[in-house]
Amino acid sequence: MRAILLLSVSLPLLIGGCGEKSSSDGSESVSENPTAPSEEVKPVEEKQQEVEPEESAAETKPAEAVSVSPHLKYETEGDAVTITRCDTKASGVLTIPDTIDGNPVTSIGKSAFDRCASLTSITIPEGVTSIGESAFRICTSLTSITIPDSVTSIVGHVFYRCNSLTSITIPDSVTSIGEGAFGGCSSLTSITIPDSVTSIGRGAFGGCNSLTSITIPESVTSIGERAFWGCRSLTDIKIPDSVTSIGEYAFRFCSNLTSITIPDSVTSIGERAFYQCTRLSAVTFLGDAPKAGEEVFTKAPSTIYRKPEAKNWGETWGGRPVKLISEKP
Repeated sequence: MRAILLLSVSLPLLIGGCGEKSSSDGSESVSENPTAPSEEVKPVEEKQQEVEPEESAAETKPAEAVSVSPHLKYETEGDAVTITRCDTKASGVLTIPDTIDGNPVTSIGKSAFDRCASLTSITIPEGVTSIGESAFRICTSLTSITIPDSVTSIVGHVFYRCNSLTSITIPDSVTSIGEGAFGGCSSLTSITIPDSVTSIGRGAFGGCNSLTSITIPESVTSIGERAFWGCRSLTDIKIPDSVTSIGEYAFRFCSNLTSITIPDSVTSIGERAFYQCTRLSAVTFLGDAPKAGEEVFTKAPSTIYRKPEAKNWGETWGGRPVKLISEKP
């Protein structure tokens, strides 16, 4: 069995005595959010004992992970360190160290900070290349987080229901935004998506009901199912020419969206993609009629406008009337 030396390390963590607190963003869309994990992620049960101040530094402990400070737990594989868990009682500002025992911190494990409901700010060091699924899930007091350029993907549910997070900058190194990554972030008003991102996953921004506008970069080729589901404050969105498909329910319940332009690159739009977009009065298509899922515009009072030379259009499409762009008011 591998032996791990215990460390007496003091880190710049501001730790308080507050326990876990429950939260709700008060949004109907979030409470019904289908981007939630299929099974509730429970707080990780620690099998090892916490480090006590009186323990000797030379003492060994046959556990899979050891503690730092002792609020932060980690494990070392080779010369790389993974942060595996943070005490849910941790509060305030937390800076994850770039090295522990001389080894670089390279990853944040799955659910490592899940339900750390009193942390307000987290800084992830340069050198971290991966952040695990649900890593910061339900960190309900988190208002800011720094993601380094070394991270290449924002994975599933990583910031799910961080409902105090108001803005976030995604570094240029990121190529994908995973399922439910920002689902239920009900205070998120702005987000920067870099040109490096090629896909927006299922429910990536579902329930972000304070998000008013978003620009999708030219690098994105697909908008996943329920990607902007329940973004009730969204009034403006730009879909680039690179997008070829819009997933099912992608803009469902975007009740303040009034108009949208679909580029000629889009060849398919999924079922109920604009379902109950109750103010969506005009949808302009710049190319031939794409393949339509069922009830694309159900409960959306949309008129479709198309170019005269475009093909495969009839008098209606997706259950809505079709007119020429020249007839647009």
